[in-house]
Amino acid sequence: MSGWLAIAGLGPGDDALITPEVSAALAQASDVLGYIPYVARIAPRPGLALHPSDNREELDRARHALRRTQAGGKVVIVSSGDPGVFAMAAAVFEVLEEEPGWAELDIRVLPGITAMLAAAARAGAPLGHDFCAINLSDNLKPWPVIEKRLRMAAQADFAMGFYNPRSKSRPEGFGRVLSVLREECAPGRLVIFARAVSTPEERISVVTLSEATPEMADMRTIVLLGNSQTRRVGRFVYTPRSAP
Repeated sequence: MSGWLAIAGLGPGDDALITPEVSAALAQASDVLGYIPYVARIAPRPGLALHPSDNREELDRARHALRRTQAGGKVVIVSSGDPGVFAMAAAVFEVLEEEPGWAELDIRVLPGITAMLAAAARAGAPLGHDFCAINLSDNLKPWPVIEKRLRMAAQADFAMGFYNPRSKSRPEGFGRVLSVLREECAPGRLVIFARAVSTPEERISVVTLSEATPEMADMRTIVLLGNSQTRRVGRFVYTPRSAP
């Protein structure tokens, strides 16, 4: 029996934003693995085993999936958004060298709509010119690295998308981020707080950098910072396609 592994993105929240390719893989799967709330989005059915696990068990989850695949399973690891953006695809490839033959398995990465792009679409086109994405969690990289990347991106006048801005375990981190940005950017720079995009709890707010506060963000929030040319037009926010 020949197994396969699909590393799939479920999009930002609304099932309508799951791609047909991902839906087809889930329909064929024998096993689905992922973080508890992501696996909870998968409807149970006969012949499908669901394997939810904690958010900090990525490498163990990847090993479990590879073993199930090697045994002939049709396995899907699910992430929110896109699996290649601060998610499970990198974790799977990180463990491939642990066992001879794992790298030869049938492994596919199935893209999804990222929370950053879904948030940008709700606001208008704030990522219409050059932009970057920065994960603000210091679980896997130290704060000085985050600060350096923030400063360099600001000095280069990138628009930015911020993942994992503020959690219960590190409530002070986003305040430090705002302080760095205020040192590098003008106070009128536009900031978009997009919480739970595409779900019934969705909330979008647009403020200036001087008005932004740490409490405006949590772990369900994507924060978008415009570049120096980002502006409002009616209820929309957009960044011109040309540099000044």
